[in-house]
Amino acid sequence: MSIDNQIQVVLIDDDPHLRQALCQTLDLAGLKVLPLGEATGLTAQLSRDWPGVVVSDIRMPGMDGMELLAELHGQDSELPVLLITGHGDVPLAVQAMRAGAYDFLEKPFASDALLDSVRRALSLRRLVLDNRSLRLALSDRQQLSTRLVGQSAPMLRLREQIGALAATRADVLILGETGAGKEVVARALHDLSNRRTGPFVAINAGALAESVVESELFGHEPGAFTGAQKRRIGKFEFANGGTLFLDEIESMSLDVQVKLLRLLQERVVERLGGNQQIPLDIRIIAATKEDLRQSADQGRFRADLYYRLNVAPLRIPPLRERGEDALMLFQHFADEASSRHGLPLHELQPGQRAMLLRHNWPGNVRELQNVAERFALGLELALDSTPDGPAPGVPMSTGGLSEQVEHFEKALIAAELGRPHSSVRSLAEALGVPRKTLHDKLRKHGLSFADSGNAHADDE
Repeated sequence: MSIDNQIQVVLIDDDPHLRQALCQTLDLAGLKVLPLGEATGLTAQLSRDWPGVVVSDIRMPGMDGMELLAELHGQDSELPVLLITGHGDVPLAVQAMRAGAYDFLEKPFASDALLDSVRRALSLRRLVLDNRSLRLALSDRQQLSTRLVGQSAPMLRLREQIGALAATRADVLILGETGAGKEVVARALHDLSNRRTGPFVAINAGALAESVVESELFGHEPGAFTGAQKRRIGKFEFANGGTLFLDEIESMSLDVQVKLLRLLQERVVERLGGNQQIPLDIRIIAATKEDLRQSADQGRFRADLYYRLNVAPLRIPPLRERGEDALMLFQHFADEASSRHGLPLHELQPGQRAMLLRHNWPGNVRELQNVAERFALGLELALDSTPDGPAPGVPMSTGGLSEQVEHFEKALIAAELGRPHSSVRSLAEALGVPRKTLHDKLRKHGLSFADSGNAHADDE
């Protein structure tokens, strides 16, 4: 059992009269106090994000104040611990201060002295936890940038939405084409949430035979159906305390959708063949490649379940809408594959980069990852023979060939600007053009080396 975060002060003293008097002083000051007669077992009840302070006598039977200080700081070295000392314990209290105690009060002390010390300690604790939260948020953003690679506007917006939703309890509906990275987004939501220490259970509803879907999701009791010889824990129950990712939700039968709707509304599950309602602390992340609203209008998906799931939708942009992210992702996957296989990294040539930009990527990130893997292995950079569209981020031109070439040239230069270059000369060499020609083309297309991520580099 953990101590409630509403408790601001844990007060430990084996003298019941002093404990009652100190507790009354703190209560009258508006502080929420938990009085204890001994320190044993306290550390296990305090989480690292508990926002309060500990006030403890030094001389106590069992675990004394010095031992408590060492144990508490072994778990959280920044937790403020105030020690109460008798006159003869001052040298010991000084030793405790050197060991990390926040303050010590020598008996007898005035009530104002206790309140002043406790309030200062609480202010420090709030500051410490705020700083931790900021550091965690920064780490989360860096983690998202590593998992969801790309600097296009749609990806920046997606990462911002994930960061905002992750810490909430809201169920999420992920919308995205095949291969766009729906499970990657679902895992990011889980790993950046307060449920990160709980299980992440992923299940593809479209890959399950209709005859076993209910048993897989909800579990069953012995004798629930022919062949059910022993109890089975379903995926929802197994994910209790964590997150369940349900992909291809559009493939679920209407009967299963009814049960899922009830689970979402009541947060309980009943195993097949059982009567017990098992409470769940679970977050549901569903994913689909279809337009569920259209499916609901056509009677293939329950409208009430659609509206229940669509509270917090996240749309993953297809790769063809992400511009030069295709090159950034390709390099990321090629680097990973080269490292994994112990092979030297191959450099993309301008013509190959143009090919990647021009491709329409019907298989999205999954297709690109496969192409990058083959490239890292030294195989020919070959793309599936699917119709190519315009370069991502470039509108289909209604003009002639020269206008389309202009659009493509701008997209290619913009993509190269997104790669690290030490100078304009380096950029020109990568594009295979003289430096003066590059300056002319940058000016013509309204682009600038100084506006890229290489703005600090010298123009050599």
